[in-house]
Amino acid sequence: MAERKVILSVEHLSVSFTQYERGWRQTELPVIRDLNVQVRTGEVVAVVGSSGSGKSLLAHAVMGLLPDNASWSGTMSFEGEALTEKRLKKLRGRELMLVPQSVSYLDPLMTVGNQVRKGRKDPESRRSCREALERYGLGEETERLYPFQLSGGMTRRVLISTAVMEKPHLVIADEPTPGLHISAAKRVLSHFREIADEGAGVLLITHDLELAVEAADRIVVFYAGTNMEEAAAEDFQAEERLRHPYSRALYRAMPGHGFQAAPGTQPYVKNLPEGCPYGPRCPDYSGECTGEIEYRSFQDGMVKCSRR
Repeated sequence: MAERKVILSVEHLSVSFTQYERGWRQTELPVIRDLNVQVRTGEVVAVVGSSGSGKSLLAHAVMGLLPDNASWSGTMSFEGEALTEKRLKKLRGRELMLVPQSVSYLDPLMTVGNQVRKGRKDPESRRSCREALERYGLGEETERLYPFQLSGGMTRRVLISTAVMEKPHLVIADEPTPGLHISAAKRVLSHFREIADEGAGVLLITHDLELAVEAADRIVVFYAGTNMEEAAAEDFQAEERLRHPYSRALYRAMPGHGFQAAPGTQPYVKNLPEGCPYGPRCPDYSGECTGEIEYRSFQDGMVKCSRR
């Protein structure tokens, strides 16, 4: 089998926010540090982690949608070329699509059909719109509805339809299943699996590890703004196949594996420990965990751990 082409490459990404404290005193808040992710053609890469771990910020950085008080460093490339601001403007909404977390991205004053077609009214656009909606089980009448007339599941499918209308090379799905019943959530994720099977790359951002394991090819585990591990989805079928103690803690917290919560909480960015951010919660914690830790290949995956 030919090696899959890398569509998105993110290397050593750091994102910080400028804040003001005590009047005009300016400080920098580093919320993402040394983040690395790759997505290839025909695969779903799931980014998992708890709230505040930096998952959605990764999506916004790739799409060029960070707020004005944010700055970033590192390297981001799309199909081998740097993702400059000028290039992003050409790619965004065409070859590079975001399925956002919030359903409020839909215009409440515009019908579904107009939004999926982006206002275009030519016969080809109307046909493509109808095919996209029907693909996800939405009938012709959906085009005439307004967002407030849609259920949660329908809204998610409309957002996906809007993305696939343009036949993108990369789809970034930012928490696409919150509030959905498990069966509806699985259907939504199956749609992203179909998009990947047709040749696009999908970056799936989710807090639901159980669903991610079912839909993804690879899983990247985030914690406190950085990568802890990258593993094949099937590695989450057995705890001993996982490389980082935090990944193993996530495994034990899954409903089918005992539902055991690890003690402690993810640290706030201003209170990060030296070295590994998971260190104070880790059963293998030692002095060597307080130094700089490389993100490296290990047992057919990647890990950032001094003990592996």
